[in-house]
Amino acid sequence: MTDASLINTVLGKPTCYQVEYNPGLLFPIPRQNKRDEIGLTGTLPFMGADIWNGYELSWLNMRGKPQVAIATFIVPADSPNIVESKSFKLYLNSYNQTRLQSHEELLTRLRADLSAATGAPVQVRLILPEAFASLSMGELEGELLDRLDIEVDSYTPNSALLTVQADADPIEQKLVSHLLKSNCLVTGQPDWASVQIHYVGTPIEPAGLLRYLIGFRNHNEFHEQCVERIFVDIQRMCKPIKLSVYARYTRRGGLDINPWRTNFSTGGLPPNLRHARQ
Repeated sequence: MTDASLINTVLGKPTCYQVEYNPGLLFPIPRQNKRDEIGLTGTLPFMGADIWNGYELSWLNMRGKPQVAIATFIVPADSPNIVESKSFKLYLNSYNQTRLQSHEELLTRLRADLSAATGAPVQVRLILPEAFASLSMGELEGELLDRLDIEVDSYTPNSALLTVQADADPIEQKLVSHLLKSNCLVTGQPDWASVQIHYVGTPIEPAGLLRYLIGFRNHNEFHEQCVERIFVDIQRMCKPIKLSVYARYTRRGGLDINPWRTNFSTGGLPPNLRHARQ
């Protein structure tokens, strides 16, 4: 079901691309509306970030010659707003015929505009063509849940599927699935992802966890909202001592979004390695 607050916007509708700089194209969406649905009020039970990678970033130098770069955007999880991905794409494309003095000027504009839209400081990093060869790929670390030969008959999220091995000693474990799929809240288009569950606590029953993750297959929510729902459901049902949820979504419109939520008190951002499907 489409969020009623998004119906009368340009999102999910045919759009004329603007090729000159226009920060007004960014469409912020409050995080709290969806957090209310899963009972998140007051102090958040996690920290984290949304790691965006932009592969279709181009502008002109002062002589009119096109320039290109790959950009990474780090949006803090406690920012008041997310930015809808199509509007982000339209905004980035508005640089296509914009002349800039340098890539430093581009960085300054990107940081200012995205921080204003999200309501919090956004980190922006540019990888220029001379550094492209240094980029590498990788996959999420952990035990693969997808090897389990399970029967599935439900494709909506059901937290009751999440259980633990009550008599077992606490462990630290990383579990991975490539079978996460949800649908865009605006267009209903499929969003594909791999997800890593890293926890310390009573062992989580793997078959139930896999069924739960597959249950997002017909679910309509933005990437960030799905990851927060997964975090909250596992925290409430399995009560781990520590928990991280990290999803790597495939790109659309030259952008991939990789939300990460954690209550581990040590360590920095997870590796921003592009996966085979990204």
